[in-house]
Amino acid sequence: MAIATNFGFPRIGTQRELKKAVEAYWKQKLSAEELSQTCRELRLRHWKLQQASGIEQIPSNDFSLYDQVLDMTAMLGAVPARYDWSGETVDLDTYFAMARGRAGKKGESDVAAMEMTKWFDTNYHYIVPELTADQKFRLASRKAIDEFTEAKEAGMVTRPVLIGPITYLLLSKCEGDAFDRFRLLERMLPVYEELLQDLAAVGAQWVQIDEPALVLDLDEKTLAAFAPTYQRLKEASPSLSLLVATYFGDLRENLETACQLPVDGLHVDLVHGLGQLEAVLKAFPTTKHLSLGVVDGRNIWKTDLGGALGLIREAEQARGSERLMIGPSCSLLHSPIDLDLEVDLDPEIQTWLAFAKQKLQEISTLTQAINGNEESVRLVLEENLEAIRARKISERVHQPHVKYRLEAITSEMSHRQSPFTERALVQRQAIKLPVLPTTTIGSFPQTKDLRKVRADYKAGRIDEATYDSFIKQQIDDTIRFQEEVGLDVLVHGEAERNDMVEYFGEQLDGFTFTKNGWVQSYGSRCVKPPIIFGDVSRPKAMTVDWINYAQSKTSKPVKGMLTGPVTILQWSFVRNDQPRSVTCRQIALAIRDEVVDLEKAGVQMIQIDEAALREGLPLRRRDWEIYLTWAVDCFRLTASRVKDQTQIHTHMCYSEFNDIIPSISDMDADVISIESSRSKMELLKAFEAFQYPNEIGPGVYDIHSPRIPSEEEMAELLRSACKVLPPERVWVNPDCGLKTRGWPEVKESLKNMIGAAQALRKELTTV
Repeated sequence: MAIATNFGFPRIGTQRELKKAVEAYWKQKLSAEELSQTCRELRLRHWKLQQASGIEQIPSNDFSLYDQVLDMTAMLGAVPARYDWSGETVDLDTYFAMARGRAGKKGESDVAAMEMTKWFDTNYHYIVPELTADQKFRLASRKAIDEFTEAKEAGMVTRPVLIGPITYLLLSKCEGDAFDRFRLLERMLPVYEELLQDLAAVGAQWVQIDEPALVLDLDEKTLAAFAPTYQRLKEASPSLSLLVATYFGDLRENLETACQLPVDGLHVDLVHGLGQLEAVLKAFPTTKHLSLGVVDGRNIWKTDLGGALGLIREAEQARGSERLMIGPSCSLLHSPIDLDLEVDLDPEIQTWLAFAKQKLQEISTLTQAINGNEESVRLVLEENLEAIRARKISERVHQPHVKYRLEAITSEMSHRQSPFTERALVQRQAIKLPVLPTTTIGSFPQTKDLRKVRADYKAGRIDEATYDSFIKQQIDDTIRFQEEVGLDVLVHGEAERNDMVEYFGEQLDGFTFTKNGWVQSYGSRCVKPPIIFGDVSRPKAMTVDWINYAQSKTSKPVKGMLTGPVTILQWSFVRNDQPRSVTCRQIALAIRDEVVDLEKAGVQMIQIDEAALREGLPLRRRDWEIYLTWAVDCFRLTASRVKDQTQIHTHMCYSEFNDIIPSISDMDADVISIESSRSKMELLKAFEAFQYPNEIGPGVYDIHSPRIPSEEEMAELLRSACKVLPPERVWVNPDCGLKTRGWPEVKESLKNMIGAAQALRKELTTV
């Protein structure tokens, strides 16, 4: 009989209970025991939900207080020396210090957080492990064992989940990259072996080891490390069955390595690696368990159960059903929890969707059907077929005027009037700024009062006039503060915006929204992605009035703030019935219209954030060119209708940019701001090597940490930047928006940032 399985469940809770508890702990409003109790309640609720849905192999250790990679770092005892940790186990304060940094007590120095970057090609962020050539490892967290035992005591024998050793090493930052990271395997594997033995001792039967690195381009040395590694792990605890999980793509040339691993089962993604089933069936031994990821763990559309059954039956015909597992493509971490909570969602659109709870039911239905119980789920299958058909023909999805406009796009529409060298001269005359001009990325802190007023307005508890008056007061205060502190280029603060993508989606046709569709982005940061269900267009201007109001309050330039088409695409749940490139071009045309209206209103600087450009890069290098071509073209389409004197900015978040610098240059933004504070300006080496021609604002202030960087710390980062870039092309800014920070720390940090810029200006004039 085939087995219904899952690979991970959202941690945050339907009401974001985890977020609230963790943040209360940080503010010392909740004790460690109270935090632990909330976590236990969430885990038990989620395990029972999966059990009730018919899932037979339920994961454990997929829960995390912050991030699963950070959890693995704690289990391995790989705590960087700066955290001054010497305990037997990694305590909560050390764990959170690695994630968020630590403000020094009186007379002590602050401790910076570890770097953070995107988890493969998702919008989830992980904390990057930091390893040294003399790295020591030991089992310093029993989290995986404790959570298995917790579930067992509740009557469920779960399948613990671990990040695989090869993937962990590949995701790590190794000191200077001057040593062979795979030499660390000999020191690391004894910890994995001890962990597996301890899990077997408490009654574990299966252990899931995630190796998503197997869907990447891997060299021969890396591939050669897999077999001996897993041979050791299997021998360490022969009674355990090991399941290696791959996801986010297909195995391609890594297929043979994956299929020959000395393990008991292999999971393959048949959503993002749809075409690999035939090759897997030929290569993978019929004596082992094969897990088929046929339900999309990353999007919110109903599974075409008929199509999924076709794939499963193909596998069943080739190898029988007794060693088949049916599951999602990857962990359901990337999906909202429960569609049933969306009581206000459009009923027609709701019939097209499935969140994590509903995906579990889809897995159960498919498993029952393949196990000979198709008659018992026939009604479900028929309803699914009708929902899939109705979505395909819905007039709400397809808009002829959008199609006609796409067909009218020409290559000339993606080019500025003049090259950057000429535009830069015009802009310097039009916008007179000092060397090392200071600015921010866009958003300022959003207080409880602000969020309440916005919620009251949405719910109809206050009228539009009251709401507008409140937002204008927020803008007044933000402009006044920026002038007082001495920023050169101001922003309006985005008080009216709930989220940088959701705000625009609410004003564009083709989008719909949830009230409880939260997913985790990093740590306690949760986002509620819009759903793009149909063709996208802009009915009217979206930002012009607020920017005009802000500009009327100051003589300094105020940037217009927009989210770029690729980022709106990446940070939404995107329709899966047409190429993503087509949807992106539709969004680009809508943002292009907004850019034109801002310029007509007299806005001199317009920032079009493309925080997710790198995130959308395909995992395989051979697929990059196609993506980068349309992604860059979409950005240029938004920005290229303006005059030379209008300065176009863009912003990019935590990502590895080195390999795509030429494409970033092709975007032809006048100014790019990027994260570089956590990486100590290392990123700029790539811009220097490429000789990036335009202006750059390397972030000197890590906004994802509560610590306040000193003026000298930021000045030193600026000195590093000015060594690799001409000072006249360097801007000074934080590395991201300030929305999630508190006003006291923001004020102090920005004062220090401006002080650092002023100090560097003096140094430059005396050279």
